[in-house]
Amino acid sequence: MMDRRLLSNFNWLLFITILAVAAIGVVVIYSANHGRPEPFFRNLYIKQIYWILYGLVAMLIALVIDYRELSRYAYVIYVITALALVYVLINGVVASGAKRWIHIGSVSVQVSEFAKIALILALAKFFESGKMQGQYHLRDLWMPTLLTGIIGMLIVVQPDLGTAIMIFLIFLVFVTAIEIDSKFLTRLFATGILLAPLLWFALKDYQKQRVMTLFNPELDPLGAGYHSIQSKIAIGSGGFWGKGLFMGTQSRLNFLPEKHTDFIFSVFAEETGFIGVVILLSLYLFIILKGLNIAFRAADRFGLFLALGIISSISFYILFNIGMTVGLFPITGLPLPLLSYGGSSLITNFFALGLLLNIEMRRTIH
Repeated sequence: MMDRRLLSNFNWLLFITILAVAAIGVVVIYSANHGRPEPFFRNLYIKQIYWILYGLVAMLIALVIDYRELSRYAYVIYVITALALVYVLINGVVASGAKRWIHIGSVSVQVSEFAKIALILALAKFFESGKMQGQYHLRDLWMPTLLTGIIGMLIVVQPDLGTAIMIFLIFLVFVTAIEIDSKFLTRLFATGILLAPLLWFALKDYQKQRVMTLFNPELDPLGAGYHSIQSKIAIGSGGFWGKGLFMGTQSRLNFLPEKHTDFIFSVFAEETGFIGVVILLSLYLFIILKGLNIAFRAADRFGLFLALGIISSISFYILFNIGMTVGLFPITGLPLPLLSYGGSSLITNFFALGLLLNIEMRRTIH
């Protein structure tokens, strides 16, 4: 049984906010597909409700266990996840030119979504038991760099560049959060900026095309630039009040691609306008600020780094997904947390946010 003191520390406002964003997602998924003739797409909102229920089960599991127990098994979880990523490369399901999924019965699982949590656990474990005083130097960071590099490379070769970038950014958050030598940190960021252009030669042709059309979508308006152009048209046409629920022309007339996953924000913005966007971003901002508050008030170093990793991951996904829809970032296929359709993403986010609630519940319980 769960300690009653833990229940008294449960943050109901954060929980309700999480559910509110997920409920908005169900409505927008229904709106994006309700006029399509294919039964599969028309029923996606029902499947999303089931995914939310599974996500709530995952959140309950994250709440019941003591998050500090995860520290003992962090490296084991990491190794199992890395092996699962290797299995994806060998026996994974290919879709849209990428091998990112495995079938478990009738369900497709995207392992890279769970890899983020595994890496955050491993990094939190390392910095929890790492140097307790004094500044970190390059020689102290070979282990977390290796942990990040292995997961990152296994995801890059799928290929899934968007998730790999998220993995790298999570690592940078950890490196920035620790007490690190300022000269080394400056050199690290300077080296990253200098080496960034070399990534161009590692990109596939379609990825290069996406980067080029970021700066000029009109280069290929019916090809690589089509997604960005249609997304910006949808968002801009929403105006101040929006066109109304189920009345978005870009989605209803199927001009907007991937409208229940990558571009779900565009559908929402077209139908609810500036007012709806402000409300949604306010809900996200509350989750992010509360997550940071939980991190900095955690009872131990593992809780601090675990919460910081979780909330930074969610924040980056929000930033890059919305930035992608308005033309600030290349099209990377990153979902919008809690809103986009998808079981792996939704369950992972619910579990991660459950850990966040867990850290706050146990802040005063020893």
